[in-house]
Amino acid sequence: MAAAFLVQKGYKIRARNYRYKRSEIDLIVEKDGWLIFVEVKTRSSVAFGYPEEFVDEKKAEKIMEGADHYLIEVDWNSNVRYDIISITLKNGTHEIVHLEDAIH
Repeated sequence: MAAAFLVQKGYKIRARNYRYKRSEIDLIVEKDGWLIFVEVKTRSSVAFGYPEEFVDEKKAEKIMEGADHYLIEVDWNSNVRYDIISITLKNGTHEIVHLEDAIH
């Protein structure tokens, strides 16, 4: 769902489920000269919090570690951003929220 959402918004998918050591990056996308590392969080309800609230500092560090490796691997020397796609499933439908520059 997240990949289709981003493609519809004009993003190009460069990688899915990229792994480096203990890091996994759900999506790596590109748009307008930016390379964007995307964490996707899905929940069936918000009873215990919104999906994006489950990206803690430790998870953010792992994402950035994997991203650093990817940047070297592909020799990327331009803009970089870390986003979160939050998906909440509701009564057979879903709500997608794209939080740009959400991880620092």
